[in-house]
Amino acid sequence: MDKVSDAFMSGLITVLLERFLSTETYNLVVGKKLGPQLVRRLRTSLLAAEALVADAEQKQFGNKSVRKWLHELRDAVYKAEDLLEHLCIKAATQKQERTFLLSIFNFEERQMVSEIEEVVRTIEDLEKCKESLGLEKIPTGSSSWRTPSSSLVRGNVHGREDDKKALIKMLNHNNEHLLSVIAIVGIGGVGKTTLAQWLYNEEEFMKGFDLKTWICISEKFNVVETTRNVLKGILGGTCSIDDFNSLQHALKQQLSNKKFFIVLDDVWSDDGDRWSNFMTPFQYGKKGSIVLLTTRGENVALVVHQDCRPYFLRGLSEDYCWSVFADNASFPKSNGSAALEEIGRQIVKKCDGLPLAAETLGRLLRTKHDVKEWNKILMSDIWVLPVEKSKIIPALLISYFHLPAHLKRCFVYCSLYPKDHNFKKDELILLWMGEDLLPPPKGGETLEEVGSECFDELTSRLFFTHQPRDYGYYFLMHDLLHDLAIFLAGDFYCNLEELSEEEQIRIQTRHLRVNLHDCSSKLPNSISKVESLRTLLLFRNLSSPNCNIEAATCEILPKCKYLRALSLKNLDVLPNSIGELIHLRYLDLSETEIKTLPESLRTLCCLQTLKLHGCSKLTVLPSGLHNLVSLHHLDIRGTSLEEMPKKMSKLNHLHMLSSFVVGKHEDNGIQELGGLVNLHGLLEIRKLENIVDVKEAKGAKMMDKKHLDRLWLEWSSNDSMVSSTQTERDMLDNLQPHNGLKELKIKGYKGTIFQEWLGHRSYNNMTSVYLESCKNCCMLPSLGQLPSLKSLRIVDFPELKSIGMEFYKNEGDHHSLHIAPFPALESLDFLYMPSWELWHVSESETFPRLRRLGLISCGMLKGEMLNQVFLRIVSSLADVSKLCKLHISDSYAYRDADVMFLEEDNTLSISGCDSVMESAFTAMSMNHLSCLQEIEISGYRCDVSFPGNCLPKSLQILKIWRCRKLEFPQQQQLKHNLVELTIDKSCDSLISLSLDAFPNLKTLSLIECSNLESVSMSEPHHTALQSLSIFGCPKFVSFSKGLVAPNLTHLHVERCSKMEALPSDLNRLLPNLQSLSITGCPNIYSLPPNLKQLGVGGCDKQVRGLSSMANLDTITHLIIDGDGCESRIKSFPEVGSLPHLPSLTTLEISGFDHLETLECNELLHLTSLQRLHIESCHKLENMAGEKLPSSLLKFKIFLCDLLEEKCKKKHQQIWPKIEHIATIKVGGQKIV
Repeated sequence: MDKVSDAFMSGLITVLLERFLSTETYNLVVGKKLGPQLVRRLRTSLLAAEALVADAEQKQFGNKSVRKWLHELRDAVYKAEDLLEHLCIKAATQKQERTFLLSIFNFEERQMVSEIEEVVRTIEDLEKCKESLGLEKIPTGSSSWRTPSSSLVRGNVHGREDDKKALIKMLNHNNEHLLSVIAIVGIGGVGKTTLAQWLYNEEEFMKGFDLKTWICISEKFNVVETTRNVLKGILGGTCSIDDFNSLQHALKQQLSNKKFFIVLDDVWSDDGDRWSNFMTPFQYGKKGSIVLLTTRGENVALVVHQDCRPYFLRGLSEDYCWSVFADNASFPKSNGSAALEEIGRQIVKKCDGLPLAAETLGRLLRTKHDVKEWNKILMSDIWVLPVEKSKIIPALLISYFHLPAHLKRCFVYCSLYPKDHNFKKDELILLWMGEDLLPPPKGGETLEEVGSECFDELTSRLFFTHQPRDYGYYFLMHDLLHDLAIFLAGDFYCNLEELSEEEQIRIQTRHLRVNLHDCSSKLPNSISKVESLRTLLLFRNLSSPNCNIEAATCEILPKCKYLRALSLKNLDVLPNSIGELIHLRYLDLSETEIKTLPESLRTLCCLQTLKLHGCSKLTVLPSGLHNLVSLHHLDIRGTSLEEMPKKMSKLNHLHMLSSFVVGKHEDNGIQELGGLVNLHGLLEIRKLENIVDVKEAKGAKMMDKKHLDRLWLEWSSNDSMVSSTQTERDMLDNLQPHNGLKELKIKGYKGTIFQEWLGHRSYNNMTSVYLESCKNCCMLPSLGQLPSLKSLRIVDFPELKSIGMEFYKNEGDHHSLHIAPFPALESLDFLYMPSWELWHVSESETFPRLRRLGLISCGMLKGEMLNQVFLRIVSSLADVSKLCKLHISDSYAYRDADVMFLEEDNTLSISGCDSVMESAFTAMSMNHLSCLQEIEISGYRCDVSFPGNCLPKSLQILKIWRCRKLEFPQQQQLKHNLVELTIDKSCDSLISLSLDAFPNLKTLSLIECSNLESVSMSEPHHTALQSLSIFGCPKFVSFSKGLVAPNLTHLHVERCSKMEALPSDLNRLLPNLQSLSITGCPNIYSLPPNLKQLGVGGCDKQVRGLSSMANLDTITHLIIDGDGCESRIKSFPEVGSLPHLPSLTTLEISGFDHLETLECNELLHLTSLQRLHIESCHKLENMAGEKLPSSLLKFKIFLCDLLEEKCKKKHQQIWPKIEHIATIKVGGQKIV
């Protein structure tokens, strides 16, 4: 697409002309009501204005008069659309009204004619302003402000080291391909071109290429001209060839048998035919040739070349963004004050990771040295800066101008939400539908599919970025794009949260979002002034005590006659006046307390979406619901509906019906589903026990609902007694869905066995099956042949005693005999199976892809059976040879649970009873787990030892917790490859640990090993050891034969009361020791020199004897722990207790349970102190002395409730002692 798309206003006008002033609508309604002369004037004025909007849309940036003109035109077009739509809706419904109401309609029509005449005059007057504003009709081609790029790198490249490495790795990985096409994809201003420039000039990487060239494509992609430019770049001069055929042959000749690197910068075109023609000569190069392109659209990259691999470039970190800003602001060279830096860092936050924004704002401030000037930029909107002084505005605007008009409207609609809002795709699409922002469907498409395409297109152009969460998928919009949307929205969109107290809702506002928690009693009056509101979204369940939502709703709704989208919260009753909102297309009452809906709802002939999700008190729907003939979406999940209203089959436009509650009558029974063939997504059918005749289930025509992805079938009665289990089975047979279904849930089924269709291999899209509370079932269905099944959950089958071969294969299906059972299954759970005793696991490779197995409350399965099952499944895993981590634990997290799961990083976790844990040890002994690099074991209560009394050769990390009876491998002549070892509350038989057996060990942690007496070594030295911690070992006495570890940097020996002393001559034995902790070791006083960090305390001797310790001059970080001190220290530091510490920068004080007063004067001699942290001193309340040291930069207190409260309130006895400190954090919250 080489041309910039239609302007935002042009799209609005086009919609108005096509919908209401087309020949068909004119002849039926508009022409008759308004008359030909007025219609002609309206059409003429709109076309005249439309000719100017492309120019106005570009000139509005930096020109307030043009921006005001655009707003006035937009307001007039909105009014015209509202009036014409109202006219058409009234005309459509007028035939159904009584004759005596015609006079009322005639009066209303005359009033509307008068209003439309006023709109026409307004548009005509606006068109006359074109000369004074300098507006003219311009072509829709690009008028880019950007200058072409070149291959030269400008300035420093900050924060892209990881991207450089990843990109070079990606490019080198493609050396075996004849031609590799790689795309750097990212939002405008993120640094795509800069990264490509760096790569282009990277000499080491470029050594293998025969030729290279750089071509800036930009918005206008001309195949002939671009081919000529590539030739010019290769030849290093001019190219006089004109015809395309000769150009392509010449380029082929230049590229043949050469390894080339060609950059196509700033690619926009998504014309597949043009790119196919252009790329033809590039296939003749040598293996390893590369075309690197930069683009803002993932779809563009795929159009350029079908095998194009995208590299998505994210924003810079805040620190790197600051570096870009500082470079361009000449900071600190000429702008070096602390005040400017603080403002500058806040400005950088506005850039949200875009280096071009940081560069733009930095350059604007390069010659500014005044705080006021910097604050002016901080407080201003980036979109009001002059275009000629800003690079980021054009960079992002180009992306916007390239959007089709309908996508521009969809994008601007997002301004209604706050920054960092988690957009939900389906929710936003429904609102776009309700606001009539989407183009009409074509070729059998649904409106929802059109909306999905629009959202995906905006995402591919990076207006949204995908953000997976644990609880679903969400999308974010970049802060600067959000700012652009707000700028373009003007006064027509208002998020009340973002208005200051002085600001009011403007009369032009059409779309309003309100946080109920912040609203005041003035809200209804403010909203009522906005007569043409189209959107009103109220959110948050916690309403303000100052605002009665129900009263406000009754007051507001009658005055919002043009409302299209309405979301209400905190309601008990929906007023009858809702029926007067005939324009309403979207109504969201989710999570409200309503019990019924008014019958007036039936008059909303335009309503497309009705959301009642979570209305738990709602028991009945209006009897006239079938009159909502435009209804597409009905969400009644989480309601208490007792049955469906009558004649639901008339709603044949329904696209999504979340639930159907089967009634007991013919006109609300399950057969009413028969006519709803367009249902998509999920359908839950509840109260299936209300089906009287099996033939009724057939009338639902479930097989015809080809668009359903998920089906839930639920019998609600808890009574398992039925007159005929065969009838139940026949009913399930008649509810058989189409074989494209992806998810099936059956709950409360009362048959004894399932129908064969349930596990038939023809359901090749089925990924999830959930069977629950099937009280009479004694046999599971044959599910093993479902080729795509990934998740299977079986819950509450009290009659099931055995799982045999029928679970894996249907013996009647001869094709199934040749397929491995459950070929795709990843998650398998059995819950609450009280009678289940036997589980036969097939000898063949059953469950080859299994990543999770859970058994919860299956009490009759014995230990030996569990051992066999887990061992068989582990040995069947397809990737068992790749497993590198094994975690074994008891089931303390889930009572009566045995669980196995395989994580993404090739970690196998097994937890459960002792028999299940034993299966993991057995698997190790049988060489099933031959590549293990890490083992974690916790909570194993039985006597057990490692297979062969040795560790796996590949093992590098071993962590053991709460395994008192586990035998640690004997340390004989065998050497192990461990680099990290942790033994915590385990291995009671371990008395001495020899480091000789672990020559590669870097980290050793021994915690509460009750019988450990020593750590020994006979080798001359242990060069690998870097960190050694011994904690809470009551019998530990010494390091037998010394401790020679030249690379040890951290030594922590804590709570070892029997240890008399550290090894002598530590300065020689441990020359690189930097951190030492001897907390709770009362007999240790002697310290080595050159320490940087020291931890002491845990006993009176150390806390009060600190001043007598030597070698403290180099200490920069001191930790004093009062936990365990016998005496009740109430004031600290005591006079003279702290020695001279000239290098100390950080002091941490914690665990003094009786401490009441902090002695500030005793800290004043710590002249280098910068950070003071105080934690878990619950009685600490006072600070004595003058003040804390003036050198302090950060003061942090945590879990010191009394002192925290005084600091927060800036108590007069406390605050003067700390107010000079730059950063103060109280209870995890920064108050300064």
